[in-house]
Amino acid sequence: MSQQAPKPRIVVINHQAANIHSVGKALERCGADVEITDSAGALLAADGAVLPGVGASDAAMRALGELALIEPIREFVRSGRPMLSVCLGMQILFPESDEGDLPGLGLVDGRVARFDVDGPKGGAPRLKVPHMGWNTVRFTAPDAERHPVFRGIPDGSYFYFVHSYLCLPSNPGDIAATTDYGGTVCAAVVKGELIATQFHPEKSAELGLRIYANFVRHVAETAATRVA
Repeated sequence: MSQQAPKPRIVVINHQAANIHSVGKALERCGADVEITDSAGALLAADGAVLPGVGASDAAMRALGELALIEPIREFVRSGRPMLSVCLGMQILFPESDEGDLPGLGLVDGRVARFDVDGPKGGAPRLKVPHMGWNTVRFTAPDAERHPVFRGIPDGSYFYFVHSYLCLPSNPGDIAATTDYGGTVCAAVVKGELIATQFHPEKSAELGLRIYANFVRHVAETAATRVA
């Protein structure tokens, strides 16, 4: 009788500014062994990690600093293990943001800017900040060439967004998906095993859950490769 493969150990980083419990429940539903923690030791022992976020960048970076998690997060990413960052978690990957004064994690080159869409543009309907609600997501690569976390997601699928700032990666190759809100907006980033979404998969029904399922499966596969 074959033994059942162990569940991948995935840490949800708790920096007190995140939609952590719904993220944890989604990962558990997809088969992960989940720990919600602010422990650097737990993070560095995990197979994968999720950096969620709701709130302001300075508050998130201040909390990460007080918890002594900034360098462990960088170390985790450098190790090549998968990390999924969501919403504010994506924005604080960048070194600077219009939202605050504190530097971000500096894991993706570029910056974060406030939407400039809340005034009339050449007679077009007024767009409001924050960008809130369901919007289509277009991937920058065909399905077979995407990071495994995004495979099997139909191009043009709808996901749920809530954000007042947008990410501007310096390297266009880091952009994995876009949406449209007063122009083309970065909706997802991939840099090695660092994956990030501006939208909230945990608020995006079946397709959002599929992204978490893909992430859990990918973490399990990469963990098995490291053991082998």
